[in-house]
Parts: sequence; C-alpha cells; structure tokens
Amino acid sequence: MPTTFTSDTESLLPLLQTIRDGKTQLPDFQRLWVWDDEHIKDLLASVSLSYPIGAIMMLETGNEEMQFKPRLIEGVTLNTSPKPDRLILDGQQRLTSLFQSLFSGHPVLTKDTRGKSIHRWYYLDIAKLLDPNTDREEAIMSLPSDRIIRNFRNEVLADYSTIERECAAELLPLPLVFDTVGLTTWQLKYLQSDPTCLQERLARWNDLLQVIQSYQQYQIPVISLKKGTPKIAICQVFEKVNTGGVALNVFELLTATYAAENFNLQEDWAKRENQLKQNSVLAAMGNTDFLQAITLLATYDHRTQKISNGIDLDKASPISCKRKDILKLTLTDYKTWSDPLTQGFEKVAKFLHGQKILSVRDLPYQTQITALAAIFAVLGDQSDHVAVGDKLKRWYWCGVFGELYGSAIESRLAKDLPEVLTWVKGGSEPDTVIVSNFTPARLVRLYTRRSAAYKGLSALLLRDNSCDFLTGDNIDTLMSFGDYIDIHHIFPRYWCQRNGVRPEIYDSVINKTPLSSRTNRIIGGNAPSVYLGRLQSKGISEERMDGILHSHVINPSALRADNFDVFFQSRQNALLDRIEKVMGKSLVRDALTQEESEPVDYEEEAD
Repeated sequence: MPTTFTSDTESLLPLLQTIRDGKTQLPDFQRLWVWDDEHIKDLLASVSLSYPIGAIMMLETGNEEMQFKPRLIEGVTLNTSPKPDRLILDGQQRLTSLFQSLFSGHPVLTKDTRGKSIHRWYYLDIAKLLDPNTDREEAIMSLPSDRIIRNFRNEVLADYSTIERECAAELLPLPLVFDTVGLTTWQLKYLQSDPTCLQERLARWNDLLQVIQSYQQYQIPVISLKKGTPKIAICQVFEKVNTGGVALNVFELLTATYAAENFNLQEDWAKRENQLKQNSVLAAMGNTDFLQAITLLATYDHRTQKISNGIDLDKASPISCKRKDILKLTLTDYKTWSDPLTQGFEKVAKFLHGQKILSVRDLPYQTQITALAAIFAVLGDQSDHVAVGDKLKRWYWCGVFGELYGSAIESRLAKDLPEVLTWVKGGSEPDTVIVSNFTPARLVRLYTRRSAAYKGLSALLLRDNSCDFLTGDNIDTLMSFGDYIDIHHIFPRYWCQRNGVRPEIYDSVINKTPLSSRTNRIIGGNAPSVYLGRLQSKGISEERMDGILHSHVINPSALRADNFDVFFQSRQNALLDRIEKVMGKSLVRDALTQEESEPVDYEEEAD
C-alpha cells in the first residue's frame, strides 16, 4: 500500500522564506495565532540551544477533490497572495512565532501574562547569554515597539532605540541572525563601541556566534501529507497530533472546503443556529448534528434517484452519515437540503413540545432528533396529517423506551430515515418499532435522569396532565411560568429507610414523580398518610386529591394506607400500561417484582 506521507528535516531559514513568499500558508479552518510573550521567549530560547521544538505537519496542495481556502500566516504582507505549495496542519503557533520574531521585520503583536495586547521586539542579552549560571530563557529579552522601557508613570528607565545604545547594552536584535548585512553592520558597531575592550568584545562575539549559528543551522522535522490524503485522515491528524490541543471537527473542515467555492458555511450556520435555538429543546444541537442530518438526506436522495433510474438496489450507493460521508458532502447538497432541514428541526421542536419534552434537559436522546428532523425535511407538510403524526409518535417512543439510540447511532439513523418514510407511505413497520422492547425489570432499575427511558416516563406523566399535589395545576403549566419542578420521591427516602425498603427499590422511578419544590417541602420525610393530610388541610377535598394522585398513576388507597408494596406494584403496572400505549405493543409482564429483584449498582438522585 503506498505511503500517504513523507518525513524529512528542513532548515529554519528556507522554511521561513517560504512563509514570507506565500508558498507555505494556513488552511482557513486553522484558528488564529494566540501565543503570548512568554511562549515566544521560551521557543526562541529552545532554538538557541538547538533543543527540539517538535515536528511540523504539512499538507501538499493540488488535490482537485479537496480544495481548502488558504490564508497567509499572521505577519506576512503580500500585495497578491500566490497559490501555496503546502498548508500547515500542525505547527502554526510555533512557525508564526518564529516568523514574526525572526523574519517579519515588524514588532510582534502578542499578549502579556495578563492578556493585554503588546508589541514586542526580541533580543539576545549577550551578557546573560554567555553567563553559565544564567538560564537561557533569561537571556531572551523583549522590548516595546519603540525599544524604550518606561515605568508606570511613563518615565524612561532604559532606551535602546538606536544601534549604538543596543551595542552599549549588549542587546543583539534577534532578526539579525538571518540578515547577513545587518548582522555584519551590528558586529562592527559592537566591536567599536568600546575601543578599550576590543579584545574582550571580540572574544565574546566569537562565543556569541555559536548561538547565532544555532538559529542559522536549526533543523525542524517536517511531516508532509501527500496531496491525495483523504479528508478523514486530516480530521484524525487534528484529533491525534495537533499540539494546540484543539481537535478539528468536520464542520471546520467543510467550512474551509466551501470557502474555496466562495460560500461562508460559518456565517450560514450562525443564522440558522440563532433561529433554531430560540427553541430551548434544541439548545444542545451543534453544527455537526446539522451536517450529519444533511448528509443523511443527501445520501438518501442520491440512493433514491439511482434506484428510480434503474440502478439495482444492491448497487446503489448506501444511506450513511458517518464522518467520512459528511466530509464528502458537496456544497450543492448542503444548499439543497439546508432550508428543508432547518424547517425540519423547527417541526421537531413543535413535535417534542407536544410530547411534553420542553427543554434540552428533558430530552431522552439528542441523536434521535437528527433522524426526526431529516424525516420532517422529506415529508414537509405531509407530516401535519394526523395519521402520519401518530406513526411518528409511535416510532419516537419506541426509540426512547427501546433505548435504541444509545449506541451504533449512525447505523440506526441510516435505517430509520428510509424505513419510517416507507412506513408513512403504507409500507411495513420500521425496525425501530419492530425490535423495541421494555421490561418491568428495566422499569425497577431506572434511577436517574441520565437514562432515556427515565426522561421518557417523566414526559409521559406531563403529557397525560399530571398535576401538582399542592396547587392542582398541571405540572407543565407550572414549568412554563418558572416554577421549579423536579423528580421527587412519593414515599420519602427517610420513611423508606425507617420501614426497611431497600434503596434500589425506593430510588426507582416507580417511586418518583414530577412535583414542585414547594410540594416537596411539605412532603419532607413524612409518611404519605401524614403529608396527604397536611395537603388536604389546605382546602383540598379527598376526591380532588385522589384525582391529582390518579394523574400521576398513583393508587390513592395504597398511598393513604402507607402500603408501599401495593403502591409499588400498582404503579409499576400503571406505568407499563402507559409505555405499552405509546409504543403500540404489548409488553411481557412476567419479569421480576420488587420483592424478587436483585440489588444493582446505581447513583441516587437528590430530592
């Protein structure tokens, strides 16, 4: 198999020259240069000692299938930017720092330790450089752009603004190490600046030359990715070896690709993101989620067209939305599907609101809404029909309670889009509906909202108009007006501990329900018979209280009698009835009861 890269060393001087001439540039997806003054001085000290500073990684240009918009390294000024021969993938911060401090001919715009912008020239302090007891970092000095040091009252403390003053202070401008004429001029001035110490200065200069040669002869390892390197490999480069510590995602890579076609993906997404995230349930949606959904739609569309043109089903390109497929997404595909998909995500928000999933915190699966948005994008107004909506609801809840979107996401997405669309048109049920299952044993073992099924049950209770024990208002109404709602124990934890109920039982979702914080304070650690009495003493009739409890599928008689076992079994069956209804299928009920269930590892969720 042919290698995709070469590895060699390059001298620092010709490397900086290619940057100056625009032959080496950055791909536009690279972040801005961010190194501060201390980082630059440490880097210059390492080069002066011929210490390694790490390898640089480049990408050869010329691959017609993978065009990136290039940009010049910060500090390079050219009237016309040429087409680069290569792009820097890893090493931007180091190369930019070296170019600006050694080769640009301008003071470096950087930051101090407080993050304040400053302009700096860099110098070798000859006296400190030749002192064996001084660390090399101390011999690298930075001066303001006018080369004058002032105190906080703006009083001049030191002035190095002329070559004579530099020589007198034995401060050598570092850019001279690559300027033969300038270095020679400076050397003569330095030797002549104190005629009484000529021999001493000549000896010091000879010692200094060894450090100067460290810069002139410095070699940097360069790994060059060949121009045929696929985009997926470039992503992996940024994830595995980028020394800046920030991984490159597919959105940034496509942003650079589309920029070569004069399309600003970042700007386009920013407008859509602002529009979509007005819906709180979409608050966690990212740009890669959007691209994944578009890729799903594009590959579905390509496959559908090929099949309609007579290409055999097995030979048509597959539906897929893996990262490698996203990286193949053309600008035409993006423009074709971005508007329908934006509308699809808006329909998702409306759909979820109808299912009483009101915020991103309550969303069972972020990944499932990618498939749902793609389905809505294809269906358009057809999704507004009640028969279609009922099928989408059933598919959605089968995904939630079947817990099918927790792994192998890309495969599930690729199956669900065509299968749900076929089902809507009168075809067979999708695999998600067929294979989904939920057991009573799983219900007992739901403890925290990290579980999709746990969040799903909470939403079902809201959807079916569960009311607050104290106010009698629908829980979702209280949430809409800012009341703090959380999941609380029905039989309080303290009561259960005193009455021998195991924590893996009383912390199950079967013993929890959404309530307001005010209601929970009244419940406290009291027996249900006690706190129900307190609630009814505030003017709630027993009949009204029973109705409120029924809205949470709680057996009022068992609760008033403080009979945990009857309550638990009754509510388990009632919750399973709710799950069966939304999944549209019967569940096997011969699973473990709470007396038979084995202790399991779990994390408590605070009341």
